[in-house]
Amino acid sequence: QVQLVESGGGLVQAGGSLRLSCAVAGRTFSNYYMGWYRQAPGKERDFVAAISWSAGRTSYADSVKGRFTISRDNAKTTVYLQMNSLKPEDAAIYYCNVRDGATMYNYWGQGTQVTVSS
Repeated sequence: QVQLVESGGGLVQAGGSLRLSCAVAGRTFSNYYMGWYRQAPGKERDFVAAISWSAGRTSYADSVKGRFTISRDNAKTTVYLQMNSLKPEDAAIYYCNVRDGATMYNYWGQGTQVTVSS
């Protein structure tokens, strides 16, 4: 059973930084993507950033380009989201996502709250 364990959320002032982490346990994948989504109250869950595990290609939502950076550790079991220059509109629950490249099945973490005060 795949488990995604997230950490790093919290309260920060506008302009500040946070780093989210997501560790994958329970299964290894040969081809997959890891990423982050976020959901603010009353809104849909939106894509934030993703990284392909094999080549390390990254993609970002336009709203976070230049401020957020997604990366992974060398063991390829943990993905990070460095969030700089945070804005109040970045406040949301952030969810870690793993997509199996073979089946396109999505695994989700439990979510971590990010609050940005103005």
